[in-house]
Amino acid sequence: MSNPHFASGPCSKRPDWNLNALKDAAVGRSHRSALGKEKLLRAIQETKRILGIPENYLVGIMPASDTGAFEAAMWSCLGPLPVTVLVWESFSEGWATDVTKQLKLNPTILRADYGKIPDLTAVNWDGDVVYVANGTTSGVKIPNWDWIPDDRKGLSLCDATSAAFAMPIDWSKVDVATFSWQKCLGGEAGHGMLVLGPRAVKRLDSYDPPWPLPKIFRLKKGGKINRAIFEADTINTPSLLCVEDYLDALKWADGIGLDGLIRRSMANLEVVEAWVAKNDWIAFLAETPEIRSNTSVCLSVVSPEVRAMPKEEQAKFLKGIAGEMGKRKAAYDMGSYKDAPPGFRFWCGPIIAPEEIRAALEELEKVYREKIAAL
Repeated sequence: MSNPHFASGPCSKRPDWNLNALKDAAVGRSHRSALGKEKLLRAIQETKRILGIPENYLVGIMPASDTGAFEAAMWSCLGPLPVTVLVWESFSEGWATDVTKQLKLNPTILRADYGKIPDLTAVNWDGDVVYVANGTTSGVKIPNWDWIPDDRKGLSLCDATSAAFAMPIDWSKVDVATFSWQKCLGGEAGHGMLVLGPRAVKRLDSYDPPWPLPKIFRLKKGGKINRAIFEADTINTPSLLCVEDYLDALKWADGIGLDGLIRRSMANLEVVEAWVAKNDWIAFLAETPEIRSNTSVCLSVVSPEVRAMPKEEQAKFLKGIAGEMGKRKAAYDMGSYKDAPPGFRFWCGPIIAPEEIRAALEELEKVYREKIAAL
């Protein structure tokens, strides 16, 4: 099998990747050297160009992956207006916890169970809104961007880590967006991207939060936003080996184009949809097609034999199937997320090819039937 790597982060490398892609890495050089800064700036500029981010938006490289980038945005921007947090999986639950317990902002929290999404029409845009574009651990994405009004008073803060480069993003609806290199382009972990629209920049320039800010969250200098961060003067020292790998991923992505990347991911989802349609023992965790993720595809086993098992036994049984898939080198790391309902999760972003997910699913069907027959 050509590619058994289906983990949802760090994700599979781009097709035909090998260590030779890193031969020009600026190892042993300062990130503040002319060479180091040139590479960092190129990573920012190419990200912005390929994703079609508007010219008047700022893009910067942040420490600590998507988590670091999103935490920096929340800690720096939130506070002057009421906050609403949309929660339908574990990472959005984490943002709600931080806003509630760390920033102590007493937010409105709109929750939905795994597989569902909150009522997006119930969001109050007189305040700031925190949400994920795609629930990496639930396989549920926002259906569109129409629910975000153009005349909103608050900021739209979007964790887009498993959406960027694989799903359309209407940048006019987004004031803050974050993502990491390790998801849709298969880069290395530890580095995040922060996108700030004009409304977010205005907030940062006019607002100082009342709480202390750790160094890696500080986006301001001298009372105004530190624009040097968005011109490749990073807050801390990035890995230039990882930067080189991201530049390689961006070059590959540019050869396909954003529309092509989205089509690749959607083609993978279509393979899963066709397979689920002919197997009555499996179903999508997402309850309706319009919120079905095309990157972090989450599946539930719905056969009577498995549904009749106690929860702990069910989880053990499905974990055993995932383990067997790994042993057969058919699909690594395809078990559901630890906080999600028991099941399977396949990364289907643009780095995966349809024939790869098709082969993995065919093997999954064999393993499942063998395990059921052995009960």
